[in-house]
Amino acid sequence: MESVSVKNENDANNNNQASSDEDRERLVLDLKAGLYPLRNKFVFWYTCRTPGVRTQTSYEDNIKKIVDFSTVEAFWVCYCHLSRPSTLPSPTDLHLFKDGIRPLWEDFANRNGGKWIIRLKKAVSGRFWEDLVLALVGDQLDYGDNICGAVLSIRFNEDILSVWNRNASDHQAVMALRDSIKKHLKLPHSYVMEYKPHDASLRDNSSYRNTRLRG
Repeated sequence: MESVSVKNENDANNNNQASSDEDRERLVLDLKAGLYPLRNKFVFWYTCRTPGVRTQTSYEDNIKKIVDFSTVEAFWVCYCHLSRPSTLPSPTDLHLFKDGIRPLWEDFANRNGGKWIIRLKKAVSGRFWEDLVLALVGDQLDYGDNICGAVLSIRFNEDILSVWNRNASDHQAVMALRDSIKKHLKLPHSYVMEYKPHDASLRDNSSYRNTRLRG
């Protein structure tokens, strides 16, 4: 098992180096084209399942890539053509993740991390989602390098917003991320944020039950 782990880490390091080279090349091309490059390249994904229907299709296979973008201009072109959360069926998940990170607990970038969770009334979830998307794309949240992405989970009676980070054991970074989310979303004091490490989600096979930390 140790040799497999080392191989995975080496593969991840090689992928990171290739990604850095591609990022530098992309930045040069964007600047030459007169575009405004973002600090990170992002990907929108979505997951939609039929309520009450169990299939043999894995969760990973249900995740579909919508579009990627790396400039301000490309973001607005993409975002303006996306369906608003209020028009999407339940259950649906919208994902916004940095390029190279899949919205899965087991992904190399996610496996040691966790997520902050905010339960929202359906009437306001679209506004909070948009504010969070703009904060992520604009690199406005503290400890931005520790952030992997965000998810809006559309459910029957409520919607759930979550922000994923890389390291669940870094308490300072986890709490700083919580405070930054509260500040940028202007969350009312009545909203409670909950945190859950991904390894706990893997053990109980649940994204939002049995959270460990509230604040």
